[in-house]
Amino acid sequence: MFRFRLGSIPVEVQPSHLLVSAMIAWSSVETAGAQRGWPFRQVESAPALGHASAMGLFILSWMSIVFVSVLVHELGHALASRLFGYRPSIFLAWLGGHTVPHDQPVHVPWKRDLVIVAAGPLFGLTLGVACWVGFVLFRGHTPALDFFLGTFAAANFFWAVLNMLPVLPLDGGHITATLAHRIFGPRRGILLAQGLSLLLCVAVVVLGVRTGELLFVVLFGMWGARAFGLISQVLRSGGKAGDTAALRGPQAEKLREAQAALKAGRLDDARRLGAQVLETEEGLTQQLASHAHHLLGWVALKEGHGRPALDHFSQVQGLPVEPHAVAAAFSLVGDDTRAVDWWKQAWQTSGDRTVLHEYAGTLIRLGREQDALRLPGLDPAAAYTCAERVLFIRGAFSEAAAVGEAALRHAPSATIAYDAACAYARARNATEAMRLLRRATELGFNDGAYAASDADLAPLHGHPAFEAWLTELRQSAAS
Repeated sequence: MFRFRLGSIPVEVQPSHLLVSAMIAWSSVETAGAQRGWPFRQVESAPALGHASAMGLFILSWMSIVFVSVLVHELGHALASRLFGYRPSIFLAWLGGHTVPHDQPVHVPWKRDLVIVAAGPLFGLTLGVACWVGFVLFRGHTPALDFFLGTFAAANFFWAVLNMLPVLPLDGGHITATLAHRIFGPRRGILLAQGLSLLLCVAVVVLGVRTGELLFVVLFGMWGARAFGLISQVLRSGGKAGDTAALRGPQAEKLREAQAALKAGRLDDARRLGAQVLETEEGLTQQLASHAHHLLGWVALKEGHGRPALDHFSQVQGLPVEPHAVAAAFSLVGDDTRAVDWWKQAWQTSGDRTVLHEYAGTLIRLGREQDALRLPGLDPAAAYTCAERVLFIRGAFSEAAAVGEAALRHAPSATIAYDAACAYARARNATEAMRLLRRATELGFNDGAYAASDADLAPLHGHPAFEAWLTELRQSAAS
């Protein structure tokens, strides 16, 4: 892989992306008319070496077109994220790419999410239009310019249309799923969005078999199987945990108030209201109790308490509990052996990138680093950060620091170095904590006021090296 930055936006390119773009280029050689255009026409009378050179130039040109087109698409997502104050990262892998809106897991409101998702195809379409205008204006100027402008336009029009299909994990699928959830509710929204996705996948697979487009058969076959699995899961469960729209009565209203408090991050209010629902005997049905236990399980997770979360989830009857919630609870109690299968299931059914990194982080904690690093589309630094965070919450500070140092080998980051220093400080290892704080400074950390007030660094207060480090930060900020 290789990394670079577009301004403040880090970009990581996986070898799989270059491999797929090379395969697309190779398959394009066989298309009708490809070898009658640039650069093959220029070497028609040349020996075999000239034709081989033209082949190489054609493939490299196509790879550059795919690379730039996908990068511009992901840049649309990233710049939209920046507009909302997030710190995005771009990852290019396999056929396309993925943009993480923030360098730490955050909740993105659904309206912002729609804007961020739609910005990618919009940027690609804009690039396609610009190239098409250039093709019309400069057509016939040179064969190479005709090739690049025409191919760029066609590739970006195709990529924009493909991405807007209502199939997860494509952008159109995310938009459809979000709107269906908001309009029809969680259960019906999932069934409608995934049902549409399944029908479209079946249609594309049938068409791909007839036309011999094996790549589309494989891709849409995988996406269709995922949609079918999610539909089956929802139908078997008979509902979605947390959806109380159909419940009636004062206790249901209190439960909905508790869910609103949980969504707003008011955990104390959510816990109090959820407990009141369970404590009230009048009108408490099994369904209400299950919803309340599900809510209280999530409150416990948000507070970093795995055992109470498992206790509450075990009392949920007749409703599904999200696999990633069970996985997170097992991770927090230190049972990674049981957590890893739940994380794997959650990743396979959702395709969510955050879940992928939690799954990989669990593999890392189990000592299966190579298995984690082989997962498709993985950001190693994010995986190690997930592994470290759980260890920190458990109180395994020395282990958390060691994982943080491993993450630094994959992605030198001031944030990663600072977090590892905090773990060493909590482990009362002042020497290693100061080494990592200096490393964080080398990588760009300069917020002395934050460090001075950070409770995780409290064990270092009064330590001469720490006080000297703070003084250096303050002097640097003042100069």
